[in-house]
Amino acid sequence: MNDFIKAMEKLPFIVKLILCIPVLDIIWSIWKLLKGIKSGNIVMIILGILTIIPGAAIMWLLDLIFVLFSGRPFWFKD
Repeated sequence: MNDFIKAMEKLPFIVKLILCIPVLDIIWSIWKLLKGIKSGNIVMIILGILTIIPGAAIMWLLDLIFVLFSGRPFWFKD
């Protein structure tokens, strides 16, 4: 799990942009869920789950905006 989280954070900028495409954004949602599990924060876990199913319709847009401006998808700071 830690390897997946670190690998996602080290991806090149263009790959991060590609992963913001609506269907591929599920990968970022899984990353968010795993980060919540790793930190042990229940609120982050619940929000991670909500980004996968009901939040998928809008999360790709938030992820795209955040990747463009900060280089990482929408989520909490560690």
